[in-house]
Order: sequence, then structure tokens, then C-alpha cells
Amino acid sequence: MAFADPEEQLKVIRRGTEAIIPEEELLLKLEASRENDRPLKVKAGFDPTSPDLHLGHGIILKKLRDFQTLGHEVLFLVGDFTAYIGDPSGRSETRPSISKKEIIKNSRTYERQVFKVLDRKKTQVLSNSRWLSKLDSEELLGLTSLVNVSRILDRDDFSKRYREGVSISLREFIYPLVQAYDSVQMRCDVELGGTDQTFNILLGRDFQRHYGQSPQVGVFLPILEGTDGVKKMSKSLGNYIGLDESPQDIYGKMMSISDELMWRYYLLLSTCDEKEIRNLETGHPMDAKKALAREIVSWLHDSQSALEAERDFETKFSKRSFPEDAKEKAYAAGSRKVVDLVLEVSDSISTKGEAKRLISQGGLVIDGDKYTDPNSEFPDKAAFEVKIGKKEFLKVLIK
Repeated sequence: MAFADPEEQLKVIRRGTEAIIPEEELLLKLEASRENDRPLKVKAGFDPTSPDLHLGHGIILKKLRDFQTLGHEVLFLVGDFTAYIGDPSGRSETRPSISKKEIIKNSRTYERQVFKVLDRKKTQVLSNSRWLSKLDSEELLGLTSLVNVSRILDRDDFSKRYREGVSISLREFIYPLVQAYDSVQMRCDVELGGTDQTFNILLGRDFQRHYGQSPQVGVFLPILEGTDGVKKMSKSLGNYIGLDESPQDIYGKMMSISDELMWRYYLLLSTCDEKEIRNLETGHPMDAKKALAREIVSWLHDSQSALEAERDFETKFSKRSFPEDAKEKAYAAGSRKVVDLVLEVSDSISTKGEAKRLISQGGLVIDGDKYTDPNSEFPDKAAFEVKIGKKEFLKVLIK
């Protein structure tokens, strides 16, 4: 196939990445790929330690799909052997062991889920037990001789645990060695991973050099915050959006994220370019969030499912009953501007700036109608029901 200009390819690859190490080598590889009409081999490994992949993994899968669109070959590695060892990256303690039965079961679900994103025809699925299970003691000792202990302890996660006297098993020291050896066996040109995989991926470069291969380039993607907007997306923390969830669940969870987090999701998960995102930022956040939720559902299911999920969400949202035990508040300020109403009756809003911000973001509903203009006026009635934000329900009486 005819490959695009290497500089143009690099622009696509750069988007949403945290770092490319070293970027100049990637450009050289792209140039050689075009000149020789040979696609690059692009690797990403996933240890099947749980049955579900989520949008945090989706960032890497999306970037793999970018490489496929550019004409390159993806090597999707199921780390069925490395899962048994346990990845120590980002861990404050030794990872609990997982049984081989669970690993096999989870591996099967991974192979099904990844093709929600990747092009099956341009993807080679491999399992690292294929070569790692055949390593004999002599070969394993040979790998250990390539890295000294002081370098291993330089890793942030290990150095912190060592300083604090937290146990580090020798098995954990083996993990980065065998992950690096994967790159040797796969002869890959590029490896993708989260920023927490920096040590392991760069060690793969060293191992490839030792074995006489051209070293891979590391493409590092950001760690995605979960729906809480604070911690890394994780099933164990309950703040994840699974690739295999129903359209309704995905849409609903996307609508639950904060407006601030939404723009980060746009950058890392959407196909919108930066100009389109800037245009969306000038409109109402709720409209932008709905558009993003539709896109993610369409990506993981289809466009019809996205429209149905949106209708389902809006039906449920509009039919939420007003609680009978809502607190009664009297309002006698004189002004009929909704910003003054919110500031007077709300127990959670203390400044006019906060009130304006909440209203402009769609957080004020009066008698079932949403108000987004802080200077608009509320109904000329003796009493009405007011919903402020997600949790404050009030029955307001005009005095």
C-alpha cells in the first residue's frame, strides 16, 4: 500500500500521547517503512488479570487503531504468562496471584473485546506463554545478567517500597525482564503503553539491542482518570466504563462525568480534531457531553444503539420524580432572576459566581424546565419545585 508522508503520520501518532521515546527514531522508522513499502510492527501487551477491558485500555487500543489506519500491523499481545507473575508497575505492594484458570478465561474475553476497536484483518493476536513458558533456567539466568539490581530499584514504585520497608518479591523483579524479552521475540518496531510502563518498554529497547535488533520506539499514553475524575480508571475502584457494557450503561456513565473531565475524554478518546473541540467549548457543556456519549457508544456498539441509549437516558432523566419530603424554603428577595433565587434558597451555593456557573452548566430545573441563563426569570407563581445541582430538591414558596 502507499503510505502517507511520514511527517503527516507522525502528527496523527502524536495526538493524545504523553511522550514518544525517541521521536526522531520513530520518524526514521516511518520513512524507512514508506521507502521499503513495509508496515511497522506495533506492539501492545495486556495482562488478563480481570475479565473486562475499559476506556483506560481504550486509549491504547484507539492509538493502535490509528497505526492500523496509517497502514501498519498491530501485534496484540495477551500476557497470559506475565499475568501469572504480576505486573508491579504502579503498585504499592505485591500484586495478589491469579490462577491459570482465571487467566485462560480472561484471555478469551480480551480477544473478543479488542475487536470492538481494532481492525481484525490488520491485527495479529499472540500469547507470550508461547515463548516464555519454554525459557529454561539457563536462558532465564541470561536475562537476569542484562540488568543490575540498582537499575531495577531506581523504578519509582520499587524505590518507594524499598525505602518504606514494604516487601518486594524476587518474582516482581523478573516481570520487566520477561516483558522486555517479549519485544525481542516479536521483533517489534514500536511498543505502546501507559506512562506507568515507561521502565518496562525502555528496557525492551535495551534487550533488542543486546540481541542485535533495531530497538523499538516507545509511545506512551496518559493514564485516564475514572468517572470520579480523581483516581486511575479501575474496575476495583468502581470508577470505570467497560468496553463490553451495554449502550445504556456506557451512555449513562459518560453523562455522569464532570464537565472538566469531559474535555480530557474528548482529547484522548474522541475523533474530533482540536478545532472541533474548541467549537464545542463555546456551546453548552450538556450538548457537548451528549455528543461525546453518543460517539463512545457508537464506537463500542453502533450509531443506532447510541441514539436509543440517548433516548432512554433522556426519558429516565425527564421522568425522575420530585421527592415528596423535599425541604420547603421561602423566597422574599423581590428579584425574579433565577440567579438570585438560587443564591437565596440553596444550602450548597454561597456566592453569586457559583450560582451563575451552576445555572449556565444546566444545573437548575424549575417545575421540570431547565434554566441555563442566570438572568432569566422564574415563573410568576406562589410556589414551585426547584432542583439545584444533582442532589438539592426544594419546594419554594414566594412571600
